[in-house]
Parts: sequence; C-alpha cells; structure tokens
Amino acid sequence: MRKAIFPGSFDPITLGHEDIIKRGISLFDEIVIAIGVNAEKKYMFSLEERKRFIEETFKDEPKISVITYEGLTIDLAKKLKANFILRGLRNPADFEFEKAIAHTNRRLSKIETVFLLTAAKTSYISSSIVRDVLRNNGEYELLVPDAVRVKK
Repeated sequence: MRKAIFPGSFDPITLGHEDIIKRGISLFDEIVIAIGVNAEKKYMFSLEERKRFIEETFKDEPKISVITYEGLTIDLAKKLKANFILRGLRNPADFEFEKAIAHTNRRLSKIETVFLLTAAKTSYISSSIVRDVLRNNGEYELLVPDAVRVKK
C-alpha cells in the first residue's frame, strides 16, 4: 500500500495545497493530511478550524484523512506506517528548503519524499499571503477552497 503524509500547518489551507492533494490522490492509495502543532508559532486559525477546513474540503474523498500531530514528521510516518512524504513546490526557494528536509528525513528514517510542482495558476499562493489578504479585508476567497470562509 502506498501511503503518504502531507504535513503542514495549513493556516489556512490554500488552493495550492488543494491542488497538490488532489493530484496526489492518483499516486497514493491513502493520503494523511497531517497538521503539525508548534507551540512556539502564532496561528491565525485554531487547530480545530484548520482541521475542519480540510475535512470539509475533502469530505467526499475516501482516500484522505486528516490528523494533528506534534514532533517529527518521520516519527509520525513510522507510527502510521507511511512510506512517503508528499510536498508541494512553488518556486526555487521552496525546493532548496524542502530538499534539505527531505535529505535529513531520508538519512534519519529512509522515507521517500515525493515533490509535486504546484499548478501555474496557484503557484503564487501561500498561507502567509492569504493571512495578509485576510488581515487587510481583501478577497481571500479567490485563494482558498470554499470551506475556508470567515467573517471579515
């Protein structure tokens, strides 16, 4: 069974994340979207809200589950018996950052990381851009799945 973990903070999930996950469905038998918890980080959305946004977005996809976790992604992968980590790449900076993590994970656990390039139409979207648009009362709805709706 080809099981992948797609880790991230998803604060909030974006159309770029959704694109990677939808395309990953054809590559894997199961994708576990794993929302990492970092006590040091300030989030715009609560853990429950982020989880709900993702569950709602993929409610009709049986190959996808959503969990939260703390600690190393490779430890979670071992616990879940996942063979792969799925990651999306938007630009060369993402590649350099993700490459270092993938090499470290492979060295520590032998897990494979699979990279998918984001679609051209979503490659400019990041959660931090969405949060900035939200803070400034912009049209964030153009950047996120329909499940991500908040009162301005």
